[in-house]
Amino acid sequence: MEMFDKDLRSVQEARDLTRKGKEAADKIAAFSEEQIDQILQSMKTAASKYAVGLAERAVEETGFGKVMDKTYKNHAASHLLYEEIKNEKTIGIIAENPEKGTFDVAEPVGLVLGIIPSTNPTSTVIFKAMIALKSRNAIVLSPHPTAVGCTKKAADLLNRAAVAAGAPDDIISCLSIPTMAGTNELLHAKEVSLIIATGGPGMVKAAYSSGKPALGVGAGNSPAYIERTADVKSAVAKIIASKTFDNGTICASEQSIICEEVNKDSVIRELKAQGGYFMSEVETDKVCKLLFKNGYAMNAKFVGRAATVIAEAAGISVPAETKVLIGPQGGVGQGYPLSFEKLTTVLAFYVVNNWEEACDLSIQLLQNGIGHTMSLHTNDRDIVLKFAAKPASRILVNTGGSQGGTGISTGLPISFTLGCGTFGGSSVSENVGPKHLLNIKKVAYGLKEVTTLVQDDPTFTYGKTEATITTSLPTENKTINDTDVEKLANVVRQVLASMN
Repeated sequence: MEMFDKDLRSVQEARDLTRKGKEAADKIAAFSEEQIDQILQSMKTAASKYAVGLAERAVEETGFGKVMDKTYKNHAASHLLYEEIKNEKTIGIIAENPEKGTFDVAEPVGLVLGIIPSTNPTSTVIFKAMIALKSRNAIVLSPHPTAVGCTKKAADLLNRAAVAAGAPDDIISCLSIPTMAGTNELLHAKEVSLIIATGGPGMVKAAYSSGKPALGVGAGNSPAYIERTADVKSAVAKIIASKTFDNGTICASEQSIICEEVNKDSVIRELKAQGGYFMSEVETDKVCKLLFKNGYAMNAKFVGRAATVIAEAAGISVPAETKVLIGPQGGVGQGYPLSFEKLTTVLAFYVVNNWEEACDLSIQLLQNGIGHTMSLHTNDRDIVLKFAAKPASRILVNTGGSQGGTGISTGLPISFTLGCGTFGGSSVSENVGPKHLLNIKKVAYGLKEVTTLVQDDPTFTYGKTEATITTSLPTENKTINDTDVEKLANVVRQVLASMN
């Protein structure tokens, strides 16, 4: 039997999945709130049951991150997310304004395409599937080639759970032969209504170039500013906890620490006490040669790796308890590799004189991950207000970037797709959720009588003189006398005066 090449098989699979996905989308569009909730509960239960197994498979397949942290991300994307969105209105009338005589009606978009990254391959599947079905949509997933096994495993178990609870067959599906040709077929499939792209810049750009509505998210490069009024010990603990959470694979994780001259010594002392290792210039150079290739693109071999693993590969000796590697930097951009995004356990370190310098430096750093996230550690509300103007869609205060940006430790919506706004070329600046996968129809009752709209509007004065002319002119059967002529002359004078 002749075997077709991989690209052809991938394209054919993409066509089959989108056809079946569209059929499922058409069916689930008629489901009630009760039916959808039963399906989500079943998915949540399945994701919780296999949270550890999926995390283990993801770490084994990609080499990125830590099993326990990936397990918690699976938990956040299922259990915590369900509790947050279970009462959210996504069906029928979702909002009403009696005073204006309007109400909003939610409709599903149809078949959603979810592009899944290798850094968070199972939690992102769970998250996107949950918000898609909450909004009565079907979803087809395109995995990263290095994480296809765990991504498809997560998709299949969620699909089984959803179907067991009454969802249509193939409501959640996943490409098993991921190629550029197959993904391109999904991006341009007529059955796909909306794309949610989480991944590298190239994939996000492809989503926006597909000609379809897309929600794409860009890279992060979050600076963490420890301002002079901050509790240094607490700030450092939060930064370390965030940067080591799944070994820094969340794009909202801190990439640089900024402190001031007045608290520099205490920040350095606390970082060292809590597992930070300050590298020399030579050691920093060795680590940078490992982390980056082709300029400042992250080397996948060292994404989500423990600090000790990176240090050993670089040939530098660090204490066994080292949690993060820290490299002092004298600038931003060309020649300062650590000023770019590092989805691993390495941080850049900067010292400034005051908040104004911290402000300027933050803006410079954010240019390499603009629109995403930045963190502040401060007890001065005025500083928070000043930094709220920075080009980041999430300004996090006194919390870790990884947990805060995703909504796990803050009041932000729980999400594994974080919009960057127009700053970062994204169509959304929020944490993406069910509401972004809906078409919202507006129903509006008439409040004004259209047959007398102009006459009834006291603020509309244009044309009133012409109306006066019409009403002032004599009728056909009336004899024009001197008084009529004088009235007509006065009207004409008024018109001429208004024209001048």
